[in-house]
Amino acid sequence: MTAETNGPSAPVADPWPAPTANGPLDAVIALPGSKSLTARALVLAAVAAAPTELSGVLRSRDTDLMVAALTTLGARFERLDDAGTRQRVTPAPLPLPVTAGPDGEVRVDCGLAGTVMRFVPPLAALATAPVTFDGDDGARLRPLGPVLDALAALGAEVTWLGEPGHLPVHVGPGQGRLLAPASEPQRVTVDASGSSQFLSALLLAAPLVPGGLALTPTGHVPSLPHVAMTAASLRERGVVVDEPAPEAPEGGRTWTVHPGRPAGGAVAIEPDLSNAGPFLAAALVAGGSVTVPDWPASTTQAGDAWRDLLPRLGGRVTVAQADDGGLALTASGDGAACLTGIDADLSAVGELAPTVAALAALASANGRASRLTGIAHLRGHETNRLAALVTEIQRVGGAARETADGIEVDALPAGAALRPAVLETYADHRMATFASLLGLGIPGCEVVDVACTSKTLPDFPVMWSTLLTPRSGHPDREIGTSSPRDRDVPSRVQNEEAR
Repeated sequence: MTAETNGPSAPVADPWPAPTANGPLDAVIALPGSKSLTARALVLAAVAAAPTELSGVLRSRDTDLMVAALTTLGARFERLDDAGTRQRVTPAPLPLPVTAGPDGEVRVDCGLAGTVMRFVPPLAALATAPVTFDGDDGARLRPLGPVLDALAALGAEVTWLGEPGHLPVHVGPGQGRLLAPASEPQRVTVDASGSSQFLSALLLAAPLVPGGLALTPTGHVPSLPHVAMTAASLRERGVVVDEPAPEAPEGGRTWTVHPGRPAGGAVAIEPDLSNAGPFLAAALVAGGSVTVPDWPASTTQAGDAWRDLLPRLGGRVTVAQADDGGLALTASGDGAACLTGIDADLSAVGELAPTVAALAALASANGRASRLTGIAHLRGHETNRLAALVTEIQRVGGAARETADGIEVDALPAGAALRPAVLETYADHRMATFASLLGLGIPGCEVVDVACTSKTLPDFPVMWSTLLTPRSGHPDREIGTSSPRDRDVPSRVQNEEAR
């Protein structure tokens, strides 16, 4: 089978030898801020009624692109620390005053960031002039049509400059209807079956529209926790959001956002619980334990599902109160030979699928089969993740196949074993962490373009290698110390940019 993806990663460097562990793990890893929450916080701060001070900001390619895009639309960002994890944001006035380049055109580079290519165009419909959006070659393959179809229905100017429904695209205020006085919410439908980001993008812009917006998805919406995250982010900044009842049928659910610019103030961003997955899963593969501090007691992040998923895959999860009153989540395991298969509907937490798939592939060598469902929308992510996952599992000797809405991994026959290989990443950060986790369980694997993890987790190779270093070899190490509490932790792995 050949993966229908963006194609193999560009040979920017020699493949990275995926490290293995010399013994059970015993580590604490502090993660940078959530990519999803950072994106929402940046957008809302850029259009707020007053300045905002953000802490815990993820510094990565995606978030740097978001800051650049919002700067083009008139917001100002000031770093309050060297790493940029604390920022002061001065919002733009309405209509958003765009900044043209030397050629007189207003352009936004989306890179490969779904949040930039989907969250920012609705703001361009509230700007003083049209904006042209484009990005990496891979971004031109990602679906975009539904959110811009909804904008066009509301009177915005939308001109496709290439294949309809995909970047590049020209977006502007058009008839100006979105800023016209109104006493009632404007109503619009959106097909969000391809990505919950289509719905979230419109929700984020909705409070800026006089009268607000009433948004009705026409069918199934994957990753609903991300929509709940968007609604919660709006509410936390004083915006009134009416959500549909959980029992409302698909096609009959309406989110109504009332008008009113988000409040400014201080906003703290939670650690990225999705990115916690590969590190926590490493404890199941290598044995031992990995702890993530500052785990939120209540959160809208999809990564909170690790509490349920890792025990189903053969691990153990405990949550304990730390000395500072916060929570710390610890995953522990007995090694790859103890991994079990899983039958899981991941429709609400699709971003966790690559890590689950890596554990499922390793479990197949134990005679355990797995089935992951509800993730058809992953075909439209940074790459076609379903095809990529199946291709790479097959590359190491596993038996996997795509289904209509997911993948299946068959149990290997007795005596069969997985084999090392050079694993492709398809310029997809989650495929790179998937490959690294496979390499942890299959000595001798190499990972092409591991640097693509910079999209959401800068310095991942260092974090991963240090995680797997025996604690006895570095009894006094303090990596990424950022607070007095950190200095009490004997073994810490932290992204250097999170300092």
